[in-house]
Amino acid sequence: MMPNRFTDTLFQLIKSLEKAEKRNFKLYIKRSSGNEHLKIIELFDALDKLEDYDETILLKKMPSIKKPQLSNIKVHLYKQLLSSLRLLKSTESIDMQLNEQLDFARILYNKGLYVQSLKILEKLKEIAKTHYKFNFLTQVISWEKKIETLHITRTMQNRGEQLSLEAIEVNIRVDNVAKLSNLALRLYSWYIKNGHARNEKDEKDVKAFLEHNLPQGAHNQTGFYERLYLYQCYCWYAFIRQDFLMYYRYAQKWVDIFYEQPLMIKVETGYYIKGMHNLLNAHFDLRNYQAFEKVLKDFEAFSTTELSNQHDNHRIQTFVYISASKINMHFMLGTFAEGLTLVKGIDEKLEEYSLYIDNHRLLVFNYKIANLYFGAGQFETTIDYLQKIINGNVEMRNDLQCYARLLHLMTHYELGNFDIIESLIKSVYRFMAKMENLTIVEEAMFKFLRNSFHVSRQKLKPELEKFLASIKKLERNRYQTRSFAYLDIISWVESKVYEKPLSEIIAAKCLERKTRHYS
Repeated sequence: MMPNRFTDTLFQLIKSLEKAEKRNFKLYIKRSSGNEHLKIIELFDALDKLEDYDETILLKKMPSIKKPQLSNIKVHLYKQLLSSLRLLKSTESIDMQLNEQLDFARILYNKGLYVQSLKILEKLKEIAKTHYKFNFLTQVISWEKKIETLHITRTMQNRGEQLSLEAIEVNIRVDNVAKLSNLALRLYSWYIKNGHARNEKDEKDVKAFLEHNLPQGAHNQTGFYERLYLYQCYCWYAFIRQDFLMYYRYAQKWVDIFYEQPLMIKVETGYYIKGMHNLLNAHFDLRNYQAFEKVLKDFEAFSTTELSNQHDNHRIQTFVYISASKINMHFMLGTFAEGLTLVKGIDEKLEEYSLYIDNHRLLVFNYKIANLYFGAGQFETTIDYLQKIINGNVEMRNDLQCYARLLHLMTHYELGNFDIIESLIKSVYRFMAKMENLTIVEEAMFKFLRNSFHVSRQKLKPELEKFLASIKKLERNRYQTRSFAYLDIISWVESKVYEKPLSEIIAAKCLERKTRHYS
């Protein structure tokens, strides 16, 4: 059986450790000199030296550990690794700090020191309120109620009434946050599966879904998390519908609440990073060049901070989103050849972070990089990147699956591979029809391609001009803009009509928009 580095969770965890974390684990575990602990260090060292997980090779490296023992020792090592990381990282996370203090309160309670336990719980409540940790507050209040119910503490009069009111208020807030976060997640999941709304039915469905599930009074909420999830809901809703102005407004609101309460950038760094990513996407979709450059500059400055590099997760996410934005910048400017200088570094980082990068991100990068090569006229390499999508998981991002195949068809057209064009047209058309992805633009595209590869060069230009005129009319149509968001078909056809490189056509449009903006 071929070794697979992704099949073993313990191996993944060890490979994710930094030098300081490995050193801390050794110090942590060697405090105990039991034979079992010596065996888990032996297993740790053996796994650390492996390039890929292979149990047969692993057992050969550890003659003292027999195969029947391996499973239990691995489980024990995994738990010990997490325990050492918890001790090392406890000061970096408000959630871990709160849980640690709650554990202390429980220990004091079990010792019969009720008043001391209540004092810790009271401090915890204040910290949790400051950081809007209402889920955690429910646990704290629950413990306070338990102590007050089972024991006469005489801490204050009317204690029961106050705790009851606090519990009701917190539960209402937790319920609102849960409803809004669930809705945001479900809208995002809709997008991951389907991409942008394909037609009027999709748009009606997603609108009805939002209105049906939006909690009553959601727009009147003032809490940080309530607003954060509300803005996320409207971001995904607007993005699905390709209402890019609305998408921008809510992405800006999403980022602004972090600037209003800077403490929350540290508490919810992942959501801040995601908000910056969406704000950059919105500026890209609206072609707001100046605003895009400013936000990208701010985001790059953030990526160098200690906070951004504190965790693998934050560091990887900032890399992913900044890299995608840099590619988008070249799409806006038409500087495809210049953009290709990014590819080697991105591919190397994707390989380095392969344990952590999900398939959706890889799909998006492969599509973006394929478009860079297409724009730069390097069609053979375009096909290499598109094949990674076409031969991959077709259950994810139906939209990108379809447009990757359409770009693949266009690339073969550019290469003059007319012997396979006809069969490719049929194949891609069937695939897009099956996915209910065909818009008027794509129908016109297929019609043009079917007719044009039989036409002589002298007669091709009138056909191109006719095709361009037909799709230009659709540029402002709500349900047709999806095609142009994924694939700049209009610029490609213009490059054929005006006999200019695609990069030159897009650069001229960029300059025209900038001139219009400043005039």
